Amino acid sequence: QIDRINQRVDEKLGTGFEQTNKTFNDVVERLTRIDAAQKQIEQLSHDVVSLNEILSDKKNRGTFGEIQLKQVFISIFGENSQGIFELQKTLSNGTVVDSILHAPDPMGDICIDSKFPLENYIRMVDRAFSESERKESEKVFKSDVKKHIDNIASKYIIPGETADQAIMFIPAEAIFAEINARHEDLVIYSQSKRVWFASPTTLMSTLTVVQMILKDIQRNKYSKVIQDELNKLAIEFDRYQDRWDKLLRNIGTVSK
Repeated sequence: QIDRINQRVDEKLGTGFEQTNKTFNDVVERLTRIDAAQKQIEQLSHDVVSLNEILSDKKNRGTFGEIQLKQVFISIFGENSQGIFELQKTLSNGTVVDSILHAPDPMGDICIDSKFPLENYIRMVDRAFSESERKESEKVFKSDVKKHIDNIASKYIIPGETADQAIMFIPAEAIFAEINARHEDLVIYSQSKRVWFASPTTLMSTLTVVQMILKDIQRNKYSKVIQDELNKLAIEFDRYQDRWDKLLRNIGTVSK
């Protein structure tokens, strides 16, 4: 009887130790995962802080926009521009535009310049600021955007050199959406100046259409070359037929 009791106690203790050990291992595994997640959060926080530091400086924002604009072009046309676009192009008036798109006629050379009105946009949408502060920031934001439009219109639309319109590239989709959804007056103003807003997504769509047009032009060009060569070949066949007919007539005359 005592032996059976001891055996059952041993079994219970063994099972208990196994469960305790399994629970301990589970806890250790979960703590390891939590630690890894914490490190990822810390890294993400560091990355966010770094991005905030970059975007808080106007010059850095400009560089960020230029790099993003370049990446959009490369994503559509590849590393080799193939004469389709140029970056940091100096125009005849001495100004340097971030990029110029050599679009087919009748569009012509379209200047695309990056502008990033971020600072007052953030204050305008941040609920941490009072309503009056946000209203004031909205006024300044709209003023900033109009200045950017005027800047592009005056520098990058040159009669006889560029297209009669230009594009203002806005690196942030949220700002682009804000302007188009809530500030119709800015859209109307930009249209009056022949300056069009574009975000990374909409610019990619525009460039994709241009790429398709260029490919069609190239295909039509080669089609015309092939057609011209076939026409020349047809003329040569006609000449060959005439010569052959003359040869046969001469042979017939000699035979007689």
